[in-house]
Amino acid sequence: MEIEFIEKKENKLFDRTEVRFYCLYPGEATPKLLDVKSKLVALLDTQKELIVVDNLQPHYGEPKAAGYAKVYGHVESLQDVEKPSIIEKNTEPAPAEEEDEAEE
Repeated sequence: MEIEFIEKKENKLFDRTEVRFYCLYPGEATPKLLDVKSKLVALLDTQKELIVVDNLQPHYGEPKAAGYAKVYGHVESLQDVEKPSIIEKNTEPAPAEEEDEAEE
């Protein structure tokens, strides 16, 4: 999977950088949102708590998806602006081992 940046725009009002990108994945299945988020964290040199992948829209018939992500300056800014559903969608699930121990 490769990420190709289209546009980066500073939004000082919301303390964030807005990023539009293409995700290219020839010969692979459409990547999961959390996989794209991990790749963006590495490419943008940020922390995963500060980035939200808002959407990822696959192109019909092409191994390519258009995406939109927001990189916040502070965790407080992210929590003030983003809806809880978007934050939950961008949160990695707890490891299965911890869930198994809680059930016993």
